[in-house]
Amino acid sequence: MQRVESTSIRLFKNPLLESLTHVHPIIPLVLWTPIALALIWRSFSVYQMPLAEFGEMACAGLLIWTFMEYGLHRFVFHYEAGSKLGKSLVFLFHGVHHDDPQDKTRLVMPPAGAILIMAFLWLLFALFLSGADLETFGAFFIIGYLCYDYIHYATHHFPMRNRVLRYLKRYHMLHHFSGQDGRYGVSSPLWDFAFGTTAGNLPPPPRKKED
Repeated sequence: MQRVESTSIRLFKNPLLESLTHVHPIIPLVLWTPIALALIWRSFSVYQMPLAEFGEMACAGLLIWTFMEYGLHRFVFHYEAGSKLGKSLVFLFHGVHHDDPQDKTRLVMPPAGAILIMAFLWLLFALFLSGADLETFGAFFIIGYLCYDYIHYATHHFPMRNRVLRYLKRYHMLHHFSGQDGRYGVSSPLWDFAFGTTAGNLPPPPRKKED
């Protein structure tokens, strides 16, 4: 793959298509935060949602996001495609990140793809939820997604001195550099533990030779 600059692998010859694969990391926050806040506001101002029900839907939205994050990462982004087209799509969506994990412009999802996926998921959630439950669930699903995006960005570009964040950084770096499959959770290792995909730990360092 040809590089566009010193930090990016070029995916498309067409400059417009290529530009759509790059996104400034602040964009998801600017795009999705007002939507999440508006949905939360509507839950109380329009639907007069009880606080206990709000808390339940908020927790459900966050939990389902972590499951979605795990499922997409494991079964879609790391899909073992057999065809040339399939391999190209997997590389486009995620393989490029493994080839160049420090590329700052490809650590968060471009808005065009994110909007399409969120629209589809909203229609899916609407089959099971409605009204305040749907809007609160959707708001915290979005918040879960934003947490994922920025934890992912931070694991690649910040030292992470907080104990929990430092653990998540090391956990994700093992996914990239241990040479083992697994550790698909980024914002949480919950589902890796549930489904047995923690893949162990790095092998111990070699012993120093005695003089």
